[in-house]
Amino acid sequence: MSEKVKNKAKPNDRNDNKHFEKLLKASLIIGIIIVSGLIIYYILTPEPGYVNFGVLNSDKEAEDFPTTAHVMEDIEFFITVENYLYQDFIFRIKILKGDDNTKLGSTGSQGATSVFITSQITLNSNTKWISPKLHVSFSQVGSNQIIIVELWQITENGNEEFFDILWMRININ
Repeated sequence: MSEKVKNKAKPNDRNDNKHFEKLLKASLIIGIIIVSGLIIYYILTPEPGYVNFGVLNSDKEAEDFPTTAHVMEDIEFFITVENYLYQDFIFRIKILKGDDNTKLGSTGSQGATSVFITSQITLNSNTKWISPKLHVSFSQVGSNQIIIVELWQITENGNEEFFDILWMRININ
């Protein structure tokens, strides 16, 4: 009797195995198609570009910025822009000074005094621009004085659009 039970179980096991194998093959094929689609999408979709924008100290390093200065003392720094947009980036830099009443925002600063504006600069893709050494001084004592650096993109039709802003707070003695 035990042989009959074993023989009867074998055909059902084979059917279950065949069904499982078909399901496994279908799942693998679907998985391969999905993964292949994701790989093709990743290859054909370019990574979004970006622009690095920074302030460097007088030694051209992004550290140890001055936090205090005296009246009429030159505060020296450099500006750097790196283009990784996969196209030319045309821009202008605006250097401004402000104080506690200056409003900094996503469209530029309000209530600041212009110090320096660069001419239009075209930066090719995958290149870096460093400004000549810049000098800013303050004529009055005050805490929380601000040196503001604004990056403005020049569009194809020649309009300026605000791109980014950086600032340094300095106490003037």
